[in-house]
Amino acid sequence: MSAPIPADIPDIPKIPGVAASAAAAAVPIVPAYAVIPRVRRPRVAAFRLLVAGAAAAGVALDLLLGSPARVLSYFTIQSSILVAVVFTVSAGRAWTARHPLRPSVTTCTLLYSVGTGLVYHLLLADNPSTFSMTADMADGAGTLTGWHAVTNQLLHTAIPVAVALDWLLLTRPGPLRLHSAVTWMILPVAYLALTVARGIFLAPVTPPRYPYPFLDVSQHGFVEVLGNATILALACYALAVLLVALDHVRPGPRRPRPPENRISSPATGGLK
Repeated sequence: MSAPIPADIPDIPKIPGVAASAAAAAVPIVPAYAVIPRVRRPRVAAFRLLVAGAAAAGVALDLLLGSPARVLSYFTIQSSILVAVVFTVSAGRAWTARHPLRPSVTTCTLLYSVGTGLVYHLLLADNPSTFSMTADMADGAGTLTGWHAVTNQLLHTAIPVAVALDWLLLTRPGPLRLHSAVTWMILPVAYLALTVARGIFLAPVTPPRYPYPFLDVSQHGFVEVLGNATILALACYALAVLLVALDHVRPGPRRPRPPENRISSPATGGLK
């Protein structure tokens, strides 16, 4: 005695190059979650929501502490806004067990966030008197204190580290290609070019004409600034290529096991 065939069995995907009729050619592809059940990741969602909230809080505090026009001109702020948006969306997808964001989006976010952190710690941290996103130095020595120091370390240290840990430990490797690194360079190169052009056309009394001291044409000259910008762009591209290469060798996070079917167990073969 045979049981009736269930009506909700997914259709078999069509075989490429073989279509006996128009109906056969229109058969849809069975989605992955029809075979592998979706699994919610509440802890990952909580971590990403925490990172997004910290990035948004850092940007909001800087906007309150300084002039919004000045604060928004820094690439640190722009990359932190991107982190807040991307991690909010990623948290929602992890919570609802939806498909994660494209690897190119998450890796691009990592590139911008880690890049700003590296530029700060390698080029700016040793001489804080020449760099302040809020234009309010707390003492005569030129060091940031109070909330200025908190937001500075939050956006340049804590957020990049958190984004890197999420990418390494909680994000699956994706099929990244080298041409993705070229696409990611559009925003940094455009930012460097527009920042230098903006400073050239602004009045000398405008504070600050150049957000970063190594882009100050009035102090270093156009040729030296152009060299600095070229070196930064090449370093950013090298970091992007390194991330693509690392993505091909890094292990992915362990996939959470779906809930066990307590109705029928393959170990016993009968009902529990």
